[in-house]
Amino acid sequence: MRERLEGIVAEHPGFELVAAVGTCREARAALAGARGVDVVLVDLGLPDGDGVALIRDIRLRARPPEVMAISVFGDEDHVVAALEAGATGYLLKDAAPVDVGRAIVDLLDGGSPISPAIARHLLQRFHPAADPVAAQPPGGMPALTAREHEVLEVLAKGFTFEEASEILGISFHTVAGHVKHIYSKLAVSSRSEAVYEATQLGLLKLR
Repeated sequence: MRERLEGIVAEHPGFELVAAVGTCREARAALAGARGVDVVLVDLGLPDGDGVALIRDIRLRARPPEVMAISVFGDEDHVVAALEAGATGYLLKDAAPVDVGRAIVDLLDGGSPISPAIARHLLQRFHPAADPVAAQPPGGMPALTAREHEVLEVLAKGFTFEEASEILGISFHTVAGHVKHIYSKLAVSSRSEAVYEATQLGLLKLR
């Protein structure tokens, strides 16, 4: 995922990539030695610390850059925590390259870009009746097969369909078929929504 984002930034004609690192410690070191950084993309799930804490530290700098949270987590708790820490944008990891570039530009123009799926979940806070999880009838818990659980768990970690097929030892088309069934059972239309709904229903537990 870091390499994907690095490529998106490096290939954009209006951006200059300053650094691409994989831990909180490396991020703090890179920022300490860099000048004129305008935007920092921060994953919330980092191996040596909490991305929310890193966002908070970045925003406490004398001349803080804008911060865009990038995460597989689209639930209200993660989104609110990141925004309260100082993030001014929030994108899910399955965002298309053009959407990532557009969001960074929007951020620099004073906007606060948020993935549409996240915006929908935040709106459900004010319109709970529209929440498909709340609308589940008693005993209406979606029944995912063991293989569908495996596929969802792999995709929730940010792997592509191709990578999931290699990890699970099944074809790309089989993965796509399982994903189609998962979307149908959870009444969603994207990977991020599937992860959110499955987590809310207790079907998926993410560390």
